[in-house]
Amino acid sequence: MSNRIVITTDYLGEGDEVDRLLRSRGCEPVYAPSTLRRSPDEQAHLFDGAVAGIVSSEPITREMLAAAPTLKVVARSGVGYDSVDIAAAADLGITVCNTPGTNHHAVAELTLSLMLNCARRLTTVTRAVEEGAWPREAGTELRGKTLGVVGFGASGRAITSLGVALGMRVLVSTAHPGPSESPGIEFVDFDQVVSEADYLTLHARATGQPVIGVDQLAAMKTTAYLINTARGSLVDESALADALRHQRIAGTALDVLDREPMRDDDPLRGVENLWIISHLAGQTVEARQRSGLAAAEAVLAVLDGATPNGRIV
Repeated sequence: MSNRIVITTDYLGEGDEVDRLLRSRGCEPVYAPSTLRRSPDEQAHLFDGAVAGIVSSEPITREMLAAAPTLKVVARSGVGYDSVDIAAAADLGITVCNTPGTNHHAVAELTLSLMLNCARRLTTVTRAVEEGAWPREAGTELRGKTLGVVGFGASGRAITSLGVALGMRVLVSTAHPGPSESPGIEFVDFDQVVSEADYLTLHARATGQPVIGVDQLAAMKTTAYLINTARGSLVDESALADALRHQRIAGTALDVLDREPMRDDDPLRGVENLWIISHLAGQTVEARQRSGLAAAEAVLAVLDGATPNGRIV
């Protein structure tokens, strides 16, 4: 039987801890780093002869899965799995796993960084200094402000703890209230979170429809900031661009877009009071190590006939 494992996660490579683990178990790692721009032919042959894939956030379609008759398992080296056609995998008998609990602190810390950038306009000031200016802008403090959190998974819980530690009022909207790592948070309905937040941060799963659209943007404070480190599809980007151009909200910081990388014709191009980074929330040295090993262990469990951690289907 083939022991070929295709790895598209760009931070995994020959000789690292994941590579050594897989080879010690008789597997043959093959590296095809994600570019998010594979040709149809490259997509069709990505998993040729493979029994497993360890993948990043690039789309794994029904056509790609159907073209790989030996494929048994696809493991996402991350928490989100909406990039994988789950229905197709179930139809084809392919197990899909993710790696929960590996990057939530990294996501929360980056979320906090984006909030601080909004509050103190750090990138704007840095750019101005590089261009020869010496701006003396007055920023705002996070203490005493209202942090609105949509979603209460691991990263949502982690950012609530940071908000409480900073002296923020913390409101949470979730279908599954549960114990927080910090006391003092309030579980309220979604509309209240949207309308009262000074910083509205998204930590929910993709739903197939935006949760932040025209109506929600209109309900936000004009002084509020929107932060998204979850999934690009949670935000109607055209509506967001319009809201920013008309100063209906103060600004936005995004780690994720609906289509990545950013297109030349993206509606958010050229919009002011908008800061976009390249899907880095879970990308710390520590989180990468945890998620890479968790994905490899999930693959090995499936190949050994066991139930893996993080199994989706």
